[in-house]
Amino acid sequence: MTNNSKTTNNDIYATVTALMIAKLEQGVCPWKSPYLGSVGCPRNFATSKVYRGVNGWLLGMLGFSSPYFLTFVQTKALGGHVRKGEKGSLVVKWGTFETEDKDSGEDKTKGFLKSYTVFNASQIEGIEFPAAEVRIPQTDCCGDAKMIVAAMPNRPIIRYGTAMAFYRPADDSISMPNMDDMTSPESFYSTLFHEVTHSVGALHRLNRKSLVENKGMHASRQTYAEEELVAEMGSAFLCAHSGIFDDQSENSAAYLAGWLKALQNPDAKTWIVRAAGQAQKAADYVLNIPRA
Repeated sequence: MTNNSKTTNNDIYATVTALMIAKLEQGVCPWKSPYLGSVGCPRNFATSKVYRGVNGWLLGMLGFSSPYFLTFVQTKALGGHVRKGEKGSLVVKWGTFETEDKDSGEDKTKGFLKSYTVFNASQIEGIEFPAAEVRIPQTDCCGDAKMIVAAMPNRPIIRYGTAMAFYRPADDSISMPNMDDMTSPESFYSTLFHEVTHSVGALHRLNRKSLVENKGMHASRQTYAEEELVAEMGSAFLCAHSGIFDDQSENSAAYLAGWLKALQNPDAKTWIVRAAGQAQKAADYVLNIPRA
């Protein structure tokens, strides 16, 4: 794989955010893409690895008919070529490196973001890709969602029958309306997954900064907004895992306008990448997937 070494972290953050904003302006919520339900999760054909974090949304919102992607170099190594005139798609990779602090002389860890260009199978010739799996809608996706919550390790207290849904860190509890009070079972579990994602950020679980330092919308507006984005993306990951892809309640004009306004804030340029990474970690925790 190759990357553009001249591109700075800030440039990459800005590009990712601009792509997401463009989709929101078109009336599409990138992290609620129905693509995952019809085609499956985007994955690298050479490594068989599923794209995680923000990369799943970046590729999923493009609407290609195949879930398989390759870099230019991987394509060439496999004996294929990118069709002339085709435009690649952005994916990013977060990493760290050790460097010496100029003031103290001590080693410190710094982060970096690399950008890569990948091409979908439909843009490549000379390689035989598997046909996209036609995914049959699950008849009991909500049953799967129920089992995911029941099997969650170190699960918080969950109380039902309240007027609103919320997570309260003070007693590590989630309050939820009854399912009959929600617009649909899918909406119920989408909301429950949102609150479950909040709970995973607690000090005794993942100790997520945007949760433990969150003092509410009025006291810490930026932290509050970023934590809400983590919870929305975490819910989307868990919904996709359980087979819930058709909950349209999160594509309302007001919902999209709210996130469009939040992400257009100059201070929000790093939120998308960071929030998607935190949401992926939260989903992995709920699903009891070991951290790499």
